[in-house]
Amino acid sequence: MAPEEFDVIVIGGGPTGENAAAYAIAGSDRTAALVEHQLVGGECSYWACMPSKALLRPVEVLSTARHMPGVEEKVNAYGLDVEAVLARRDGFTHNLDDSSQVLWADSAGIDVIRGSARITGVREVTVGDRVLRARHAVVLATGTTASVPDLPGLRAALPWTSRDATNVHEIPKRLAVIGGGVVACEAATWLHELGADEVTLVVRGSALLERTEPFAGEMVAEKMRKHGVNLRFGTSLQSASRQDAVDTGVGRIHGGPVTLNVRGDGSDPELTVDEVLVATGRTPATVGLGLERLGLPDHGYVTVDDRLTVTGVDGDWLYAVGDVNGRALLTHMGKYQARVCGDVIAARAEGRPLDGPRFVASADHGQVPQVVFTTPEVAAVGLTESQARADGLDVDVVSVDIDVAGAALSRDDYSGRASLVIDRATDTIVGATFVGSGVAELVHAATVAVVGKVPLETLWHAVPSYPTVSEVWLRLLEARRTP
Repeated sequence: MAPEEFDVIVIGGGPTGENAAAYAIAGSDRTAALVEHQLVGGECSYWACMPSKALLRPVEVLSTARHMPGVEEKVNAYGLDVEAVLARRDGFTHNLDDSSQVLWADSAGIDVIRGSARITGVREVTVGDRVLRARHAVVLATGTTASVPDLPGLRAALPWTSRDATNVHEIPKRLAVIGGGVVACEAATWLHELGADEVTLVVRGSALLERTEPFAGEMVAEKMRKHGVNLRFGTSLQSASRQDAVDTGVGRIHGGPVTLNVRGDGSDPELTVDEVLVATGRTPATVGLGLERLGLPDHGYVTVDDRLTVTGVDGDWLYAVGDVNGRALLTHMGKYQARVCGDVIAARAEGRPLDGPRFVASADHGQVPQVVFTTPEVAAVGLTESQARADGLDVDVVSVDIDVAGAALSRDDYSGRASLVIDRATDTIVGATFVGSGVAELVHAATVAVVGKVPLETLWHAVPSYPTVSEVWLRLLEARRTP
């Protein structure tokens, strides 16, 4: 069978792959194939960003309502309508039906090819018995998968991963979450509010969200404890056992109770729960891609340059975008890389020079924004104080409580904090962190300031509207100017 030819072949049909394909052929007669072995739309659409935020938003709304006179009296006697929350979640995931995404791809001139792909030569990809050949580029956008440690009995106990938590159908009354990062904290937040009465986080380190400023993890931990979540720091899972373990489907309790052996904090090492969620990291989905045929490792992250071209491969034809390259494991950063990658491919296909910043992925070097949708929310961009100092920067740190009129108006129990990391040499912000209700909407202004290297004296004239939570920017700048 003769190879099928496309200008661009993208392996991985998530948002990153979709954007790479769309940008590479935009405004041209070039052709693109999108190869996906599961659902077009990928992890974010069905098992991560969209379902998790659909589950977390009702939690935030209820929390606010419970601290709003005139409203709290009506809602305090009630919790969430779990069935309605899950139905709304299913609406956002289209009940795991990707037909609308396939229609979009077709409208954008992108051919969807179902199956698992492997590279079988230069610009050549094989999917089942079909051989595809790219005239210009092959893009790897395969993302990552949840990691389950190889501990005694753990895998045999069929633990939940993030996919089960986001697609939950049965709420366990007793839940253990292994990990203290973003997935662990967010999942514990919504599962507790949906009806998990006993939630225990087993955290190897000494804090939650250890990659953020310390005060962020401390504030999230304080709120979790207040809500009855048990936090066991400095502990690690040693083993697990479960009788009658059975795969009952994604998001359902997989058999009888699970007995965990957890050691490190001096507490009773035996912990019995109805379900255990493992949230200990992600593994790049590169095994089986055929990278060894190109002289690359057959597993692990794929190294790229700032044009997203894979290093160690002759010719500028192989690219890797999103989580698979390990630079910034966030959907929005993957889509950003995809836009840069698509523009690079288009320019090279048309023989145009790669002049200007649009052809260089620079924002994933110390300028990455992220929001953790816990209660309270955590929003941050750029470097933490410790990261900045490790990079050799001489920095000032300014921190204030979010004690402004807009915060008080938004809810009666508002508690939050904001912090800026300022490079003394340039008098610009290199990092910012906000903790509090609704702070997700503050981080983009900080991102613009960090990426644009806006001097603080210029920011002094960016006047925040009154009365909004954004007025905390004025408080931060005032604190910096105060002798």
